[in-house]
Amino acid sequence: MVERPKNPTLEQLRAVCQTPEVRARKNAEHWTAELYLRHISIYLTAILVRTRISANGVTGLMILAGWFMSLALLIPGIWGPLLAVILSQLQLYFDCSDGEVARWRGTQSPRGIFIDMVGHHTTEALIPIALGYRAFIELSADDSSVEQAWPTLFMAACLSVLLVLNRSQSLMVHAARGMAGLGKLPDTAAARSVPTTSLVGKLRSLARFLPFHKLLHAVELSLIILGCSVISAIVGIPGAAEKWMVWILLPACVLVNFGHFLSNMASSRLKA
Repeated sequence: MVERPKNPTLEQLRAVCQTPEVRARKNAEHWTAELYLRHISIYLTAILVRTRISANGVTGLMILAGWFMSLALLIPGIWGPLLAVILSQLQLYFDCSDGEVARWRGTQSPRGIFIDMVGHHTTEALIPIALGYRAFIELSADDSSVEQAWPTLFMAACLSVLLVLNRSQSLMVHAARGMAGLGKLPDTAAARSVPTTSLVGKLRSLARFLPFHKLLHAVELSLIILGCSVISAIVGIPGAAEKWMVWILLPACVLVNFGHFLSNMASSRLKA
């Protein structure tokens, strides 16, 4: 535990909690962090560091926000997905603040990182399951589409596994390097680069123009689900757009996982 002022100013917090190294991270930072999250999260952190809550306690709030996001999807109509979008933003704020609280108090630990990873993995696993169950309930209520209910639920479960696998591949790289006795690589674009002259490098460059893989996170998924719920409401067929979302995401996620695997194998991170 580091002794710091009990009532820090925003400038003091930014100097310790939002260093250039933190804000320059390419993989650990969500794209919304530099856009607006870090500009606002410091105000939440300023409140939290004045309380007795620990950094791991803030991570617990982040996890709860993610889990309740999935539960919100079970609310019929557009109100459930709208609530899920709000909770996804709340989860991101807590996700920014838990690390800021830890850096301010000097309480960073492997346990905190582990809990944070559990939160993100379980959140992204529960979202497609909740989406599939939402579509299952709505499709089961319609005699014309009841036969599509169970296949959609099964595909949503498969999608859940693929989303977790895609996120886990990055952790597998770190685990492989650690078990091989290699040091930790900096979280920069250069460390994850693939030669642009190779086939994988060319495909990766193409993916920058069609960054579908960036849609497979909680925030983006909640926004897409909200859009699908609006479409279903407009066409007057509950669950129709959500069903197609699951059916489209599943094969696309297979391709993303395959591309992620090839990118990892071609990068310098797995070279001794």
